[in-house]
Amino acid sequence: MTGVLRDPRRGDVPRTPARRGGAPNLGPRAAAGNRAALLAAAREVFGSAGTGAPLSAVAKRAGVGQGSLYRHFPERIDLVVAVFEEQVVAVEELAAPPGIELPDLLGLVTRHAVDSVAFVDLVRPGVPDTRLLPLGDRVAVVLATRLDDAIASGEAPPGTTPDDLLLAVSMMAGGLSGVAEADRVRRAKRAWELLGFAVRIPAVTQG
Repeated sequence: MTGVLRDPRRGDVPRTPARRGGAPNLGPRAAAGNRAALLAAAREVFGSAGTGAPLSAVAKRAGVGQGSLYRHFPERIDLVVAVFEEQVVAVEELAAPPGIELPDLLGLVTRHAVDSVAFVDLVRPGVPDTRLLPLGDRVAVVLATRLDDAIASGEAPPGTTPDDLLLAVSMMAGGLSGVAEADRVRRAKRAWELLGFAVRIPAVTQG
């Protein structure tokens, strides 16, 4: 037996064997979709029920089995790191075309902070996962590419450094902890006003 089934109606073209129950075994092709669904579900579940919500609720919301969840994310912190990395990639992609300014980048970073308060709160109490540090460095690199122009136009305080920007982002995000969802955007905007930065926050998450 070769493990390959052949359909006599279609000549000698092999097809993938079905799993028990008749569902096709998509194998690796389903992995990326399952991972994306799990990340989206984690944002929804943790956002509404807090990071103490059972991981089984994340798997159920994503429509996958718990086995698939643990294959992608063995521990809760793995979900957090993956969500943050996804957000960093979105900021990098936003910065790719010309014409994007620091207020746009800070706006997307702020949108992510507003939408991910539960994830920030999860990593705050303990020692930061070492995988999070390079993500912060990547954000600093992207923001720095627009910093000089922002200072020149008055959209950032004179003398601001890339490290200052990361500190400002941390202060803004920290100020959202415990704030009701409906009030987070207003609070974030006020934080940036006090820090002296212009921001343009998108209505919904980009990327």
